Amino acid sequence: MTKSTRKTAAESTPTSGAKETSAGRPSARRELVENEMFEQASRLFAERGFAGTNLGDIAEAMGITRPALYYYVKSKDELLAKLVEEMTEGPATEIEALAADTAADPSDRLRRIAHLITLQRASQPSRFQLLLRSEADLPPAVAEAQRAAQRGTLRHLIQVIDEGVLKGQFRPVETRTAALAVAGMCNWVAWWYHPGGEHGQSPEDVADQIAELTVAMVQQTTLRTPDTPGPKAALALLRQDLDYLERTLDEQTRDDS
Repeated sequence: MTKSTRKTAAESTPTSGAKETSAGRPSARRELVENEMFEQASRLFAERGFAGTNLGDIAEAMGITRPALYYYVKSKDELLAKLVEEMTEGPATEIEALAADTAADPSDRLRRIAHLITLQRASQPSRFQLLLRSEADLPPAVAEAQRAAQRGTLRHLIQVIDEGVLKGQFRPVETRTAALAVAGMCNWVAWWYHPGGEHGQSPEDVADQIAELTVAMVQQTTLRTPDTPGPKAALALLRQDLDYLERTLDEQTRDDS
């Protein structure tokens, strides 16, 4: 898209009837411009820092005037808050829904949650990096919303892994450690994945692979043999079985009470 094309799309301020669709969702034009605004803001904040970037810089990068940008956002702080909300609130709601989908087994739910997180990180790496780097600049309410979303994601991962352990689908791992490992593996994609890079993988390809690796990391195998010969390795397997038995008994006790 040329600079002049972007200017026409953004500066032709929609009339009040065209601002949103009949369903109350942003119009396609507004969504397109806001996405461009988020992309350019993320890049400039990362390059120059939040303090070193102003709305004029973002408007220039978009190929529009500063007054035209004011139609979409009134201040740099508001823009950062919108960006954080776009990165956290939507995915958090989706993750909560996936974790609560008891019609799917834990393996499928875990796979879908990992796929969702990874796809966002691979599709919008600069936005996620900015999210972490700008925590100190966030308004208190926005910062708390971000932390709540992070806690929620971890809680839902723990919930799904725990259910998989109780059903015998997953090994009796320490679920919080496993959940943190999954989150770390998905989030790290934002730093090493580059669209159109040397490996030629699309964001969807990367998300598919990370999702499968996530499930493989905790999945119970049919044949269980020690990794190394000797009594210590055999005892390690017995401890796993005892951990599973204790979790099952604890769950049964909670159900009976």
